[in-house]
Amino acid sequence: MSLLHRDGRREPLAELSRFRGECYSCLTARSDALFELADAVLCGDGPVRSLAELSLVGEHRRGYAALAQGRLDADRMRQVLASVPLPRAADGRLVLAVDVTCWLRPDAHTSPQRILCHTYGRGKDQHIPVPGWPYSIICALEPGRSSWTAPLDALRLAPGDDTATITARQLRELIERLITAGQWQVGDPEVLVVADAGYDAPRLAHLLRDLPVQVLARMRSDRVLRRAAPPRQPHIMGRPPRHGSEFVFGQPDTWGTPYAESVTDTRLYGTANARCWDRLHPKLTHRSSWAGADGTLPIVEGTVIRLDIDHLPSGATPKPVWLWWSGTDADAADVDRLWQAYLRRFDIEHTFRLFKQTLGWTSPKIRTPEAGDRWTWLVLAAYTQLRLARPLAADLRRPWEKPAPVERLTPARVRRDFRHIRPKTTCPAGAPKPSRPGPGRPPGRKNTRPTPRHDVHTVRKPDTTKPKTKKPTTPRPRRTG
Repeated sequence: MSLLHRDGRREPLAELSRFRGECYSCLTARSDALFELADAVLCGDGPVRSLAELSLVGEHRRGYAALAQGRLDADRMRQVLASVPLPRAADGRLVLAVDVTCWLRPDAHTSPQRILCHTYGRGKDQHIPVPGWPYSIICALEPGRSSWTAPLDALRLAPGDDTATITARQLRELIERLITAGQWQVGDPEVLVVADAGYDAPRLAHLLRDLPVQVLARMRSDRVLRRAAPPRQPHIMGRPPRHGSEFVFGQPDTWGTPYAESVTDTRLYGTANARCWDRLHPKLTHRSSWAGADGTLPIVEGTVIRLDIDHLPSGATPKPVWLWWSGTDADAADVDRLWQAYLRRFDIEHTFRLFKQTLGWTSPKIRTPEAGDRWTWLVLAAYTQLRLARPLAADLRRPWEKPAPVERLTPARVRRDFRHIRPKTTCPAGAPKPSRPGPGRPPGRKNTRPTPRHDVHTVRKPDTTKPKTKKPTTPRPRRTG
């Protein structure tokens, strides 16, 4: 029986076995223990609560000390993830979503490199910073409504890192790996990168301008952009203007006539009205992320899209959504494609929720950030195995759950059947050797080497204020004239 489809693709079981073998080759020390640890995440009966409970799974025959002592080649793992089959949009385009999710460690005083992470939903109308390890994760999105994504890269943000610069470098390296793996070839549609309002979309597009990439991101509703500079009139002295009139998001009288408009009837949101204005750019200054730029700042033109809908499924009052696209000359079909691609960005939130609540990404109390990176890559490899095993899984539904076809199974329901799929695939980990635990510290002896404690990194502005002058002690005379 052939293991290849007619178009050259491998059968799902062969593709899953190949991926498991290549993941094992990425583990350079304590490889058997790390590999079985990932299998235990996939074969557990319920959510992963702790490493101690995970060691009780039958597929995990070794301890979990390999997280602290093992080694994993992250660069090789990135190449392996870039070579697996990836989902594509209807036009064959790769759509990548980038976002930062946090591994909160508020009580880990002995863990270094913690940063104050901005969390949401922990207080009423307030953002409460919590110490933790933020990770920038890039996933390939599937078309249509789905809770599946394809994680391709994860990078922990170190203290002092600039998110825009780090994300641009992360995307650049990922696009180069995808081109090397044959996922993008000359003549294919450009890769679409979708981000939320926390990213500076014009700066991201400027840093990736030499790659086949388009950037689509949401903008805040209080932004002010500029139109292109008008043509220079004759007999006018002085320097020509670089920016045109203002386009204020909150003032409709500054918008003018839309460049293109589309109206779409949707099932969840009613009538969706999308309008776009062409060649708008922000007026950049030598501050914040552009503080280190030399010379004249660039003009990054793009298309602004405003999306209005009738209602939300939750019954809340809908607010307009402003999007910025790095391309220009968009027509009605492009506008529809772009705002629908942005709605697919929220699928990455389902992946984050599965990482944390089911696969137990943030459950272990790991001390060092290096061990946290190894555990993160094991979780990404485990999730990719679920995605490759999706056509092979049976629907082991609970009595209160509705039946679902194979193509509509969620990652959690595929995980229920992975224990039956695993024996059919490659299992390169060998049998464990018998051993006995070490003696440990004798009873009654105190610990003479306490673990050092680390402060949480906080961003501080440079001290540019003038020194305070001493206030004179003699009072000023009153003016009588």
